[in-house]
Amino acid sequence: MNYSWYDLAGNIGVLMMVIAYLLLQLEKLSSSAVSYLLLNAVGALLVILSLIFHFNLSAFLMEVFWLLISLYGLAKPLFSRAKTA
Repeated sequence: MNYSWYDLAGNIGVLMMVIAYLLLQLEKLSSSAVSYLLLNAVGALLVILSLIFHFNLSAFLMEVFWLLISLYGLAKPLFSRAKTA
């Protein structure tokens, strides 16, 4: 088995998402915390990057939705500030 830089990137991404979920369950982070959402978004991006080199459609779709939902969570406060201004 060859272990490339993109495999490492994907594994770091998985680790980031697992840590985010663990911190959520330990009540160290809120589901709306920027750090939680960033861990998920960056983690998903790293997994997507690794999937570009070893493509798997179902995993790719899962990560794209994970990324989009995280980005929505990050953007939500910006939209609410714009409405109140």
